[in-house]
Amino acid sequence: MFGWEFPPHITGGLGTACYGLTKALSKIGIEIKFVVPKVFGDEDNSMIHLIGAGDIPYIHNDIAIEEFWKKITYIEINSSILPYISPEMYELLFSKAVLDKTQIHESLFSTHFSFSGKYGKDLMLEVSRYALIAGILAIKKDFDIIHAHDWLTYPAGIMAKEISGKPLVVHVHATEFDRSGENINHQVYDIEKKGMDNADIIVSVSNYTRNIIIERYNIDPDKVITVYNGIEPNYNEYVSKYSNGKIKEKIVTFLGRVTFQKGPDYFVEAAYKVLQKYKNVRFVMAGSGDMLNRMIKRVAQLQISNRFHFTGFLKGEEVDEMFALSDVYVMPSVSEPFGISPLEAIQSKVPVIISKQSGVAEVLKHAIKIDFWDIDAMADAIYGLLNYDALSRFFVKYGKKEIENLKWDNAAFELRDIYYSLIK
Repeated sequence: MFGWEFPPHITGGLGTACYGLTKALSKIGIEIKFVVPKVFGDEDNSMIHLIGAGDIPYIHNDIAIEEFWKKITYIEINSSILPYISPEMYELLFSKAVLDKTQIHESLFSTHFSFSGKYGKDLMLEVSRYALIAGILAIKKDFDIIHAHDWLTYPAGIMAKEISGKPLVVHVHATEFDRSGENINHQVYDIEKKGMDNADIIVSVSNYTRNIIIERYNIDPDKVITVYNGIEPNYNEYVSKYSNGKIKEKIVTFLGRVTFQKGPDYFVEAAYKVLQKYKNVRFVMAGSGDMLNRMIKRVAQLQISNRFHFTGFLKGEEVDEMFALSDVYVMPSVSEPFGISPLEAIQSKVPVIISKQSGVAEVLKHAIKIDFWDIDAMADAIYGLLNYDALSRFFVKYGKKEIENLKWDNAAFELRDIYYSLIK
């Protein structure tokens, strides 16, 4: 299994999902070798074999180098979309249009690659190196199925499949259309498309995402199966701490990446509308992202900064504490493949408002659902939950009953059936 992040080193729902899935799969007898770019040492690997790509050496004497090289060149090594080789070799290929195998052997198979394990300026380089490591692992490890999570790992999945001939499952937690709308990054789109084309089965996290895969990537519907995410059972110890009524003001929370996909600008505009009618409330935007400075400026322009707070990125217990403080949770995502955070909010006894443009809206009935762009409806929903305690208690009570059935165990059983269907 290839993933780009694993708790506690996560930036969002992807790492959380990988942890929940692997833990549930291991409980039903699936042995998992989980490959991340970098192992930090504080991950919970009690139920899986966690492998850091940076710990895998390139020693050309250990492997059948000629056969390996044939497999690498098979995956469009001369494509300008994504180099599967080092920058030096990439430049050599395009400037001279030659392929000197001796040079490339010496460059690629002499040492370890280093990985930051983050999403920095060298991301594409790390993706390409990670794919090469996948080829090494495909030769050295024994396995039945290859499972790759999101576009960063699709080249690795393809490489492992080409080397081993084993079936490839690609798991789509988000698409480039979710992240960027219509202004997509064509490099990323092409990587996603290639991963889907090479997959034996594509797992989508919702029917919302499944439709995007079929329509935008021109994929055979029979190849795409929806497996809903779950939630890890977790009693939020902070809830009782803040339920004594000492905090007199209401708190409305946005928690997620402050990016186009998550709709933070709509949250700010709705907050302004609520504050015109209801003063005893504070709004919190918890997260970081490329739109953060713009949101801070907009809050200042609207002159609501005395009622609007920015926490930066929260993790672990900080998230639990934020939910415990909250009276309403809002997820106004423009395009959300699933959305685990509303489930976490309900688990912490917080009523939720979610966009209709989200996968979680398919499985969560006891939530207020609005179009992400309808700030009037969003403001009305927030106002209603703040003012009418009975309404808030209703959504919390029945929402908690709903999420009791949204378990990672269910997803694990569905994935196991998919695996068995591919190896029969």
